[in-house]
Amino acid sequence: MRRRTPPPPSPLPQRDGVDPVRVRLPTGDTWATVRDYLVARLPARAGLIDNMLDEGHIVDATGRPVPWDMAYVPGMFVWFHRDLPDEERVPFTVDVAYRDEHVVVADKPHFLATTPRGSHVAETALARLRRQLGIPTLSAAHRLDRLTAGLVLFTVRPKERGAYQTLFRDRRVAKEYEAVAPYDPALVLPRTVRSRIVKERGVPAAYEVEGEPNAESRVELLEHRNGRARYRLTPSTGQTHQLRVHMSALGVPILGDPLYPVVTGPVAAGDFRRPLQLLARVLEFTDPVTGREHRFVSPRVLRAWPSYEEWAG
Repeated sequence: MRRRTPPPPSPLPQRDGVDPVRVRLPTGDTWATVRDYLVARLPARAGLIDNMLDEGHIVDATGRPVPWDMAYVPGMFVWFHRDLPDEERVPFTVDVAYRDEHVVVADKPHFLATTPRGSHVAETALARLRRQLGIPTLSAAHRLDRLTAGLVLFTVRPKERGAYQTLFRDRRVAKEYEAVAPYDPALVLPRTVRSRIVKERGVPAAYEVEGEPNAESRVELLEHRNGRARYRLTPSTGQTHQLRVHMSALGVPILGDPLYPVVTGPVAAGDFRRPLQLLARVLEFTDPVTGREHRFVSPRVLRAWPSYEEWAG
């Protein structure tokens, strides 16, 4: 098998903990100039591309500005910094649960995305931690939903990232979540829920379909009070929104969920009053580099337990 050559290192530094954009010119296309390709790829940004070329903000692998008339070379890389969107600051801290020379285990709050995506770029756990800890090489080994709080594993050294990602791919990480949802005395627990979940690009909510199950979750009742309950959720797989979909399918949707059982619309920017009551409580694994046995437990408390009134206010 032919091994793909890794891209050259970025000639541009990070900005606010965010990597520059890297673009590889396709080998199957032919354009007269680099500018022609970039404008064809991003026609709505043609004016911006021209301004960036004028100001020398698009560079090649040596860090030299790309001129307007630079010839298109298939396989060539160029870099530039994106304009950061105006982001509402998430007024909660990212706590560091553990740190060594290989990994950082962070305890992220609700409403903060794990990694840059869409309109969430600098206001992400990754960008914040890079700035906070001074580790520009920090990368996420996996992700949590933006609305979910709890433990996330980050890697320090790029060459070791694959080893930690493989832990999650091969299901060698034990994860436990905690959720607050309605209490249904008729719901028999504990139980293991298996189903096939589909998440379409551009559609906010995932959904279940007939077919071979690709998602499995263990649901246990921890305690209940005044019509609400605290649940332990143990996923064996990692489908998008899996726990939220399974809890909704059981008739006990997680409190604060804007997507399940029905989509109620996006949460307004700056509205942090009703966080999704889902927490990645436990992360346990054997370090593939050091061989150490790790078990981390988040001390965060879900606001809806035990006082729903305080959480909803």
